[in-house]
Amino acid sequence: MASVTLRYFCYGCLFTSATWSLLLFLYFNLANEPGRGRTPLQPRNNGPLQQQQPITKGPTGQKAGLGALLANKGAELSPEMGMIFSEEDQRLRDVGYHRHAFNVLISSRLGFHRELPDTRDSQCRDKVYPLDLPSASIVICFFNEAFSALLRTVHSVLDRTPAYLLHEIILVDDHSELEDLKEDLERYVRERLQGKVQLVRNQKREGLIRGRMIGASHATGEVLVFLDSHCEVNEAWLQPLLSPLQKDQRSVVCPVIDIISADTLTYSPSPIVRGGFNWGLHFKWDPVPPSELNGPEGTTGAIRSPTMAGGLFAMNRKYFNELGQYDAGMDIWGGENLEISFRIWMCGGQLWIIPCSRVGHIFRKRRPYGSPGGQDTMAHNSLRLAHVWMDDYKKTKPSTDSTSCFLCLSFNQEQYFALRPELRGRAYGDISERLALRKRLNCHSFRWYLDNVYPEMQLNANGNKQQQQLFVNKSLRRPKVLQRGRLCNLATGQCLVAQGRPSQKGGAVVLRPCDPRDPEQEWSYDEDSELVLAGLLCLDVSEVRTSDPPRLMKCHGSGGSQQWSLGKSNRLYQVSVGQCLSVLQPIGPKGYVAMAICDGSQAQQWQLEG
Repeated sequence: MASVTLRYFCYGCLFTSATWSLLLFLYFNLANEPGRGRTPLQPRNNGPLQQQQPITKGPTGQKAGLGALLANKGAELSPEMGMIFSEEDQRLRDVGYHRHAFNVLISSRLGFHRELPDTRDSQCRDKVYPLDLPSASIVICFFNEAFSALLRTVHSVLDRTPAYLLHEIILVDDHSELEDLKEDLERYVRERLQGKVQLVRNQKREGLIRGRMIGASHATGEVLVFLDSHCEVNEAWLQPLLSPLQKDQRSVVCPVIDIISADTLTYSPSPIVRGGFNWGLHFKWDPVPPSELNGPEGTTGAIRSPTMAGGLFAMNRKYFNELGQYDAGMDIWGGENLEISFRIWMCGGQLWIIPCSRVGHIFRKRRPYGSPGGQDTMAHNSLRLAHVWMDDYKKTKPSTDSTSCFLCLSFNQEQYFALRPELRGRAYGDISERLALRKRLNCHSFRWYLDNVYPEMQLNANGNKQQQQLFVNKSLRRPKVLQRGRLCNLATGQCLVAQGRPSQKGGAVVLRPCDPRDPEQEWSYDEDSELVLAGLLCLDVSEVRTSDPPRLMKCHGSGGSQQWSLGKSNRLYQVSVGQCLSVLQPIGPKGYVAMAICDGSQAQQWQLEG
């Protein structure tokens, strides 16, 4: 009897041990599954609401899947991330450019999280900030934004902001029309963002200016941080903005705005610049005067800026209200950044750019949406700005007083109307409330602003000086050549050459028999991903009319239409249009080539033969 009892006891121990082993095995394996174990503020990247671009197949049946394309180790994106494999890919890309003016195909493939290069100066990483910094309410106003870009903006804030500093994120939907910004967004915020994000819906189109005022009215954090809806914040971005506000509540601070390419979504550092304006009342970027960089903190110290770009800045919430928020009589967008910049400086505040705070922004080539009724809101807003803040600088006739001659010449209505004659006599609404605000705040004159804040401002003869192109992330050196040789198509055995002379700008390219002795058949492929024929012109495509054949154009060094990927797959992929260079089918005697959906066929196989 005892032996039987002992035997069943042993069986029980073995069964219990096996059960616990199985449970522990399942526990640790599931816990280590990618995406599990995240905090509530870091949902898995591939959940059912993620709306990620599906894996597609090319016509030849090969899997184009995003495994290789998404293998972006660190901050590097595969140059083929935007490759078009199907008609659906083409549709998504084309509709995306039309609606949003950037590559939504790549944006949707990226998802809502990605790593970014740390673009700060190395000295910034050694800075230590107080732990008792004020809390921040992040206000993001959007209208018809791409779902993926909006959520990537939100998640970049959640992923790179200390929880104790992030009071809330307020999304202000300015009466968007796109379906995925309605129930899908509402459900995502409710189910995935765990109460840290508040979604406010405008009942009619208010525009960016009033939309931000609405967002600020819902905020309860000590500091307001305004961001655009197609941004990505970088490492330790918030602490450098909050620290100066803790010391001086009448300061307003802006991050350095890094560049996210509208075509490839690659993230690049921008130069350190500051804001200015021209006499057409348009914002521009200026070089930073050397005197601003000679402080005790050197190139990491705060930089005085006469104006702000307007999309990204932070200020104390009480000071925002005290200073008069925005001019509610301004419509939609335009001029509000100059108005608040003048008001900050003239009414006792200071405006700074903080080099140790970096935020990336998609720089689109056009505004993808207009204003209700097609009205010119920039002109309306600029007229209000001039009449409230610019004093004698808007005189109709020059003064004969020599002491005020500079005033008369700097900005007067005749100069502005010479640029915009259709605005003569145009109504700009009631400004009495804004004039009363200026009087109540005991603000300085515009002459004081020019003398003390922006003495570099000079009159240009036509009143609208062409600004220096500062936001180009290029140096003056020529790019290093990586490969040289004839560009041979594997289906035909022929080489890509100029149809006419290789020096003919705008000339077509065709296939001809390869000739190793002909220097006019030699292409070079450089580190900027340019293909240069005979050292003269670059292979270029139209970004607007993708059905147009490739052509030879002057090398502009800005990527986009001249950025090509020539990899191990032998595909010659054009990064900007997302298509591959292909021989026209059926292959004709004229050797024409065109851009086509990438399918891996022999007609799209190329080798650069030395």
